[in-house]
Amino acid sequence: MRKKKKRLVFENVEVVDAGAKGKTIGKAPDGRVIFLNNTVPGDVVDVQTTKKRKAYFEGTAIHFHSKSDKRVNPKCEHFGTCGGCKWQHMDYQHQLYYKQKEVENNLIRIGHLDLPEITPILGSREHYFYRNKMEFSFSDSKWLTLDQIQSGEEIKDKNALGFHIPGMWDKILDIKKCHLQADPSNAIRLETRNFALENNLSFFNPRHQKGMLRTLMIRTASTKEIMVLIQFYEDDVEKRELLLNHLKKTFPEITSLQYVINKKQNDTIYDQEIICFNGRDHIFEEMEGLKFKINAKSFYQTNSEQAYELYKVARDFAGLTGEELVYDLYTGTGTIAQFVSKKAKKVVGIEAVPEAIEDAKANAERNNIKNTDFFVGDMKNVFNEAFISENGVPDIIITDPPRDGMHKDVVQQILNIAPKKVVYVSCNSATQARDLQLMKHMYAVTKTQAVDMFPQTHHVENVVLLEKL
Repeated sequence: MRKKKKRLVFENVEVVDAGAKGKTIGKAPDGRVIFLNNTVPGDVVDVQTTKKRKAYFEGTAIHFHSKSDKRVNPKCEHFGTCGGCKWQHMDYQHQLYYKQKEVENNLIRIGHLDLPEITPILGSREHYFYRNKMEFSFSDSKWLTLDQIQSGEEIKDKNALGFHIPGMWDKILDIKKCHLQADPSNAIRLETRNFALENNLSFFNPRHQKGMLRTLMIRTASTKEIMVLIQFYEDDVEKRELLLNHLKKTFPEITSLQYVINKKQNDTIYDQEIICFNGRDHIFEEMEGLKFKINAKSFYQTNSEQAYELYKVARDFAGLTGEELVYDLYTGTGTIAQFVSKKAKKVVGIEAVPEAIEDAKANAERNNIKNTDFFVGDMKNVFNEAFISENGVPDIIITDPPRDGMHKDVVQQILNIAPKKVVYVSCNSATQARDLQLMKHMYAVTKTQAVDMFPQTHHVENVVLLEKL
């Protein structure tokens, strides 16, 4: 029988910093770092360890001797159980400070880069209700909070519509009010839940793969258009239409009401047929007069207002005069490519997802943009010498890769091409720093700008301008 590891308790630990993934940092008596999940820098706490490693501990504060002046009261009643907004208990200005610090630390520590004078992080005007896309899951066996368990009351309603408990794929926290997406998001979710209960529509059980209602996606746009998509597991036409007709009648402002019948083990919709029940099969986003068609499978930055600020930074860093050939790597639906196109001679976008490229081409045609070309394929395979020969040597490359950063072959190809400038947009400054280190013998970092897209979380975007040495 395995011996259970003893959990240690450290007393009077001062929380001195914020670290990666929303954790905060204290020091154990032996000097080892303790990563904490429920504190703010400036707190003084007693810590019970949850993990012990050679170089560090992980732990939870079990007693607060004093609380930091950086603290604020979280707005959401689900804070601490829901893992969505881990920094709600920290004042927003301090959130910005630690986000900027993380970006700088990564660029220096991982990238070993010489940095220019750092421009202050660009904060978000909206600290809550800023997301344009939310995905909720149904469950017939909801997560019970400690208060519910300790109350001793019989919980009759075991159904939930909300978020996964962090690290638990089959446990859903029933959400009463979410502070991430503006109205009518909460109203639509609650009405869907209540109507389902009143009419005996079963909630999904992922362990046993049964139940009717699986997921609910709500997308809102700066144009005030709304998309609602419900994912069903069981194909019950009568009950499905009962719910969809109710939502159509109750929320006439819904622009696009759609559904999916998904019998797979997982609930991803990218390989599923989307069926439009009412309205259009898409909504529109708008930015500087450009309209972008968003369907259920489209990627679009989830904070519309800050996406505009992010793209303006990228365009400003590029310093376009109208004479440049620009490559937009990982172009998605071509948003950045079209945003910079009016100041470029030509923009070439590359993306791995075929549906995204179809959207990019359609959006360019809709916006009457004639100087963009879009190509589909795996970046490390498409972005090669033959492609450059056919489409021209770019003067400027804009790259906005996923969290994992760029493949080393893509970095090498950029070095082979050696454009005058590279604008690197990143949602993960650690992988950005790794890539930049591979390029620093040929390029200098001349500008860097962090942009906060996700208030109340540790996530941050960063834009770097590289200029050829």
